[in-house]
Amino acid sequence: MDTVFTRILAGDIPAAIVYRDERAFAFMDAGQLNPGHVLVAPCHPYPTLLDMDQDMAADLMRLAWRVARAVQDAFHPEGLTLLQANRPAGWQTVPHAHIHVLPRYENDGVGLVWPRKDPGIDVLRDYAARIVLR
Repeated sequence: MDTVFTRILAGDIPAAIVYRDERAFAFMDAGQLNPGHVLVAPCHPYPTLLDMDQDMAADLMRLAWRVARAVQDAFHPEGLTLLQANRPAGWQTVPHAHIHVLPRYENDGVGLVWPRKDPGIDVLRDYAARIVLR
């Protein structure tokens, strides 16, 4: 699959690479939310987190953890948000799984808002019973 991220890896699109190994890479998001906004992605173009195996998902999170610590050291944000979205309905805009490492500051103008629903404990227990880990 050809994505903007595979084109970055191939050198077809210029990018500011933070880190790269044979499994994953990290690079500065061209549309910086705040200075230090980094994307962490697998080198293989898995469309979503659900398309990769557990080892790849763990490798990706390990790299995101390392990047988050480095962003904290370099930019000293007041907070950090890690965001991983899947499919357009889940806010994914590039069909290549990735994690945003977002340095955050009070009143930086960024919002993540959704309507809170309070279904009650019986409904929550029903939801929990439907989730079977494999």
